Amino acid sequence: MTTRREFLHAAAGATVAVAAGRAFAAPVSTAPVRLKKAVKYGMVQTKGSSRDKFELLKKLGFEGTEIDSPSGLKLDELVAARDATGVAIHGTIDSIHWRDTLSHPDEAVRAKGLAGLRTAIADAKTVGADTALLVPGVVNKDVSYEQCWERSTAEVKKAIPDAEKAGVKIAIEVVWNNFLTKPEQLVEYVDQFKSPWVGAYFDASNMLRYGVPAATWIRKLGKRMLKLDFKGYSAAKAKPDNPGAGFGVGIGEGDENWPEVLKACAEVGYNGWATAEVQGGDEKWLAEVSERMDKILGR
Repeated sequence: MTTRREFLHAAAGATVAVAAGRAFAAPVSTAPVRLKKAVKYGMVQTKGSSRDKFELLKKLGFEGTEIDSPSGLKLDELVAARDATGVAIHGTIDSIHWRDTLSHPDEAVRAKGLAGLRTAIADAKTVGADTALLVPGVVNKDVSYEQCWERSTAEVKKAIPDAEKAGVKIAIEVVWNNFLTKPEQLVEYVDQFKSPWVGAYFDASNMLRYGVPAATWIRKLGKRMLKLDFKGYSAAKAKPDNPGAGFGVGIGEGDENWPEVLKACAEVGYNGWATAEVQGGDEKWLAEVSERMDKILGR
């Protein structure tokens, strides 16, 4: 199973080539909604302190960032950088949900996964974030769809009291894990918890592989959608043995219908974060990511 980092890494070379040789997509003339622009903190591959990196994000027009958890990051330094720059830390990303899955046949592995989720929730509270991103499980040769649903549901339920106490929502994302591949399935999965502390984290590019437009997902998710990721995906570039090659396009050059995505966001009342999730780089690269997002967001 391809993980988030693996398929982004596989596409990195192609994306850089695309960025160097193709024009930006045309800007959206009038954005129907204003989304807050952010970037994954791991994409900031420049030297310097946390403060230096937050200053760079502010300079480039990013209003927020999202961090991995559990991680070796010094949270007190991040909080200080946040307070000094005004760049928000809007979420955490469970960093072990692919390794210690909540759907694993081994109960001990699931327990590790639950501990990781609880850490992501606690760290989110510490840095002032309001969501902890979770890929709930993986369907593979050892785990059926039904088993993934049952096991991950049981583990997520255990973490809901932690989420409520921390004031942090668990944001369920699907990332080519062969699970919840239709919007109706994600809606049903979220709704079963009957809790305001569980919602959906939607990536406008990931699910294009399954043939349903991103705007359709957003309209069906409605108020369940807590966050939105930004990148680019082209079905024409994807290969049977390497579907991740489809990410070898720059933001704004894939199959996403961004005007329709923004229209759908406005229709469901979503005016939250739009977070870039592509390979990282230096200041020049991050400036290009920011500019590409601006063109789509109509800034």
